Amino acid sequence: MTEAPHLSNEAPVGDWADRMEQAVLDAAIQRAPTFGWNSRLVRAACEAQGLSRGDEELLLPNGPRDLAALLSRRHDAMTLEALKATPPETLKMRERIAQGVSARIEAGADHLEATKRCAAFLALPTNADLGLSLAWESADVVWRWAGDTATDWNHYSKRAILSGILIPALTMRLFDGPEAAEAFVAARIENVMTFEKWKAGKDFEAPLRRVTDLLAKLRYR
Repeated sequence: MTEAPHLSNEAPVGDWADRMEQAVLDAAIQRAPTFGWNSRLVRAACEAQGLSRGDEELLLPNGPRDLAALLSRRHDAMTLEALKATPPETLKMRERIAQGVSARIEAGADHLEATKRCAAFLALPTNADLGLSLAWESADVVWRWAGDTATDWNHYSKRAILSGILIPALTMRLFDGPEAAEAFVAARIENVMTFEKWKAGKDFEAPLRRVTDLLAKLRYR
């Protein structure tokens, strides 16, 4: 295996790996319109950074799947950076979610062709699990920025619902343009708020408590 570039006795391996991941991602974004999102892209991007195949396997053991995760998480970070200028407490919850989703679907606009190739890769049946996981992460980023502190089942329901909005919204942004995506998001945010109103005040843990009480009575009479 070749010696890791930029790695010195003072630089922890983790730091080198983080920097190299981002450098390889930069190279992949430039080359994705030509190569698509696949193992050939990973090899070309790694070669551009002077990495051997052994280095590539250590850095990106899952190849294009790891590269797709890096791009999605970079877009999540870009989303938070774009939202820094907007204090969430100055907005209603509906506006916070709308603004957060809007920032997320615009995060890949500067390298639209590469983002399209990555989205097409994640849409493959073999990568559906990864696509759903990354959408969940993005939804979590938006909800946390919006100030959500739920730790019960609401934590999961909110992210599941928002993931279901983000996936088609991102697809529409990439292939139909920002206007279509924003219109779709506005309509779906209304659904989220309707759901929030519906569940307000409902005790969803009551069935579990009834079962627990029954088991306790059977156990202790």
